Amino acid sequence: MQKIFILIESCALFMAAGCANTPQPTDYQDSLLSDLPFVYKMTVQQGNIVTEEMVDQLKPGMTQAQVRYLLGTPLLADLFHPNHWHYPYTIKRGHQPMELRQLTLFFEQDALVKIQGTLKPDPERAARAATQPRELVMTVPDWQDQRGLVQRVLDVINLKSVERPPVN
Repeated sequence: MQKIFILIESCALFMAAGCANTPQPTDYQDSLLSDLPFVYKMTVQQGNIVTEEMVDQLKPGMTQAQVRYLLGTPLLADLFHPNHWHYPYTIKRGHQPMELRQLTLFFEQDALVKIQGTLKPDPERAARAATQPRELVMTVPDWQDQRGLVQRVLDVINLKSVERPPVN
């Protein structure tokens, strides 16, 4: 009788221990392989792209229309505070940690009064940018023959001719 009681007790103990270890579901479960360095992770950008040069052009007293022209439509317009405009921006590059930039603008009587966030206007940077010439030189690589194997074989036996751009 005592052996049956011990057997029932041990079975009940194992069943209770098995039920106690149920994992909680998560919103997003990452794969075990996603942290390996050779696994590609796409760059993900979200929000308004606001550069330091754009923020440097902000001046107190600007109207909402001028700010909207300069920075674009705010991503978050607070329903309870329509004079607070939020410009969040996040970028996640591959295996690097997520980068977060925020810009919040405060208006009173349709005029910009306060700028808050990780991006702040810098008058010295704006003055340097105004004095430097804004010239952009782009170098374009030469055209390279990147046709497939079948197309190259057809060219060799002269079945189909391909127009090639002139090389200077």
